[in-house]
Amino acid sequence: MRQMWHLLEPVHALVYYAPEVFDELARLGYEVDTRWPTYFPLRSAPLGPASAELVSATFYSFNPDMVAEHISPAWGLASPADVVAARTRGMDRALRRLLGDMDLTEAADLAKKVALAASTAGRPLAAANASLPWPEEPHLVLWHAATIIREHRGDGHIAALLTAGLDPVEALVSFAAVGAAPVEVFASRGWTQRQWADAQRRLHERGWVDADGNATQEGKDGREAVERLTDELAAAPWAVINPGRLAELVMPVTMAAAQSGLLPSKSTLGIRR
Repeated sequence: MRQMWHLLEPVHALVYYAPEVFDELARLGYEVDTRWPTYFPLRSAPLGPASAELVSATFYSFNPDMVAEHISPAWGLASPADVVAARTRGMDRALRRLLGDMDLTEAADLAKKVALAASTAGRPLAAANASLPWPEEPHLVLWHAATIIREHRGDGHIAALLTAGLDPVEALVSFAAVGAAPVEVFASRGWTQRQWADAQRRLHERGWVDADGNATQEGKDGREAVERLTDELAAAPWAVINPGRLAELVMPVTMAAAQSGLLPSKSTLGIRR
């Protein structure tokens, strides 16, 4: 179901880039000149007033120092419930602007069926979002379902990384090594050059990268095994619908998101242009 991830990820990811969401968070007192002061509370708010340690654990790939910088003050500005409400208002406004009067009833119904079928056992971010009340409007139902499905896959991806024995920095280094994105894009995760180099050295000793940091065949095979296990762990809920039908219905939404100019052209997200 990797194709469905690529189709739904841009829909979910709008929450971190839409000016309407920034506007709602600014009203709560958050800094919106850069992305990160809102990213961490927006994504972690369903968990409740999560500590920096909990957010670091569930997000996995970010430097804990970076997480602490943004999470430590976050819940002093607004409660998690306020942030959840603000992101819903912001996405309501953003999707209405981007999609106009597009009929999303069937797409929303199908996506909701998948989200409801997704087991949240051992998947904290999926469980936290699944515990939120469902909105009524189809465009918000679709976005909420896409978020649950996305976090369900993401939680499973962390399980796959742990199975492969990749720590947070090694996960990024190995991903960059196979050309997933330029190395400089991964700097957004807050790791220092020394931490990156140390992880690259460990992977070199393991045989996953060469002396220049490029993936060896063993490293390529290892990363493919991670992605394959991620796919397998994400597959079960898709059995309740015809994914092809949802792909057909959601494609115009994905295209609207991709063509909005809001999403980055290069990122570590599952976004393809």
